[in-house]
Amino acid sequence: MLSNILDRISFWALFLVIVLLPIFFLPFAKIPVETSKGFLLVFGLVVSIIFWAAARFSDGKITLPKSKVLLSALAIVLVFLISAIFSGAPKMSFFGLMFDISSFYFIFSAFILMLMSSIVLKDKENAKTVLLGVIISSSIVFLFQILRFFMPELLSLGILGGKTDNIVGSWNTLGLLAGLSVIVSLLLIEFFNVNKRTKWLLGILMSIAIIITIAVNYSLVWKFLGIFALLIFVFKVSFSTNKEEQDGSKTHFSATSFAVMMISLLFFMSGQFIGGYLPERLGLQDLEVSPSFSSTMSVAKKSLMKDPVLGIGPNRFNEVWSMYKPDVINQTVFWNTSFSTGFGLLPTLATTTGALGILSWLVFLFLLIASGIKTIFSSIKKGENSELALFFFASLYLFAASIFYSTGVVIFLLAFAFTGVFIGVSTAGREDKEISLSFLDDPRKSFFSILFLVILMIVAAATSFKYVERLASVSYFGKAVTTQDIAIAESSIKRAVVLHTNDLYLRTYSQVYLTKLNTLVAKGDSLSEVEKTELQANFDQAVNGAILATQYNTKNYLNFQALGSVYSTVASFGQKEAYGNAVDAYKQASLLNPLNPSLKLAIANLFFVEGKTKEAREAALEAFTLKPDYIDLLITLSQIEKRDGNNALAISYGEKALQLSPTSKDLSQYVNSLKGINVPSSVNTTPGAKTETDKKIEQ
Repeated sequence: MLSNILDRISFWALFLVIVLLPIFFLPFAKIPVETSKGFLLVFGLVVSIIFWAAARFSDGKITLPKSKVLLSALAIVLVFLISAIFSGAPKMSFFGLMFDISSFYFIFSAFILMLMSSIVLKDKENAKTVLLGVIISSSIVFLFQILRFFMPELLSLGILGGKTDNIVGSWNTLGLLAGLSVIVSLLLIEFFNVNKRTKWLLGILMSIAIIITIAVNYSLVWKFLGIFALLIFVFKVSFSTNKEEQDGSKTHFSATSFAVMMISLLFFMSGQFIGGYLPERLGLQDLEVSPSFSSTMSVAKKSLMKDPVLGIGPNRFNEVWSMYKPDVINQTVFWNTSFSTGFGLLPTLATTTGALGILSWLVFLFLLIASGIKTIFSSIKKGENSELALFFFASLYLFAASIFYSTGVVIFLLAFAFTGVFIGVSTAGREDKEISLSFLDDPRKSFFSILFLVILMIVAAATSFKYVERLASVSYFGKAVTTQDIAIAESSIKRAVVLHTNDLYLRTYSQVYLTKLNTLVAKGDSLSEVEKTELQANFDQAVNGAILATQYNTKNYLNFQALGSVYSTVASFGQKEAYGNAVDAYKQASLLNPLNPSLKLAIANLFFVEGKTKEAREAALEAFTLKPDYIDLLITLSQIEKRDGNNALAISYGEKALQLSPTSKDLSQYVNSLKGINVPSSVNTTPGAKTETDKKIEQ
């Protein structure tokens, strides 16, 4: 039957999406790994949807699962949609830059993955095939990573750098995937009737995953492994005891899950004492920085007070962080770091979508847990549907990880896929749990059903085409920011902007022309008439790019900072009117990032160059209240006071800066010049002159 053939193609397309998620990448250095996986998701889903829809044309029947969990997931999508519409930066909220995990487009794609998984993978054998495929593909990743510990350069694939770089995502994400493999292997061993050979194979794969877990040594993974191993152990023993009462069989002691539980406890409790041994011996160093739980909650609270219902909008946590980050952050080395996610992925998503977003995620997780517990206890005790326990535990693990960590594309998409399989298997073949629509005998149903399927196929095809454009833009952007050839950078960024316009590309476009401008200015008075014309054209393009960036997203301080940088550069070439434009741009950037002292310092430096020491001092002191240990700021304050004749105060600021950087020869010479002590002739202490100290101020 034609519909069966089409359905099999749809299945294999979806199978490849889920199974290849851990291992798939595009072998181009310019395309990030997670962007590559977005490409896999979009095209795999498009193919699966088109052939599924074609199968429905053939058999004239549509069957969908009736599930509260699925409806609650749809509610999340709708909240994201509404929040994105009313976002102050809708383009960023809808699409993001490079398949951003916090964008509406990503959440919608994840929901479609869940929906298609519930429809296409509801057959138990198909579900187990997908699961086994994920275990094998993950194991290939783990084996490859183990080999990279010893041959990182040889096995770089052209895209990987150090030993901790991998094709899954972050180092901790690799650890979370290893934890998933251990849990799934445990479930297969404990609850499925697999032969001895298969158990040995699963044991080997689980051992490989444990090695990776030890190498990563992420405490969250050990904690989750211990908890889930305990649950599996207790459930298995309880199930076996109940079975013994029924048929007199011997109680089974779950040695494998008990061993995993003990190993997890050992590594979790020992911390770096035992857990750090293997990473140290292999030279595995990876520093991941993210906001703490308290910082994320503080930012969330302030954001929700301003936008309580729908939040600031999806994919805008970096803007929330800029506005509301705790003051104490300025006293750390991460004071000028912008974070796109908070403590965990789900708290981040909930924070940016307001009370409705928080409520929708809570309802979804509650219904998933409630449905999982109810379904498992009503079926597995009868020796039925062990697949339900497996996919429920896997989904629960993945979503739990997303609460406490900013999981990447692989972990988050697998969570949605496994949840979809759980829904499909739990509803398959039950009339009260499925919605069936036959449209062959009813012209009205036939018309609307066919129209729906046609529109679905067209939208799917159009989506894939747009994603090709976006993927190409990522490649061109990567080439623009990595090449040393300014001509290649110019042509590449132009193509990137044409294919996919966003503020990041526009800022880069502006910087490329600013670089060309600086190159021409460096020639001095030797410019030809053609070069003078080109100089003006480069200036116009640099300004235009920065202005378009601010128009694309009026809430991103980086856009106004870039505009301020362009005007500042032009002002240093002698265009006095540019000073005012630069100050205005930096002031707007400072409004969007009020706790960033570097923006206020930039304003102070502009006023200082103009000779407006009063305004410069006011701006500099505002920055000083935010970060009193900012060396460049202390130098600027020193020079301001020196220009106004307050030499004692100038020396005081200079000495404070020198205390923070005692090995700086330039700074030491500057302070000595203030004191009138042995100033070398090479050191220019004239206010406004471009000494090494002044260059630091300009930076």
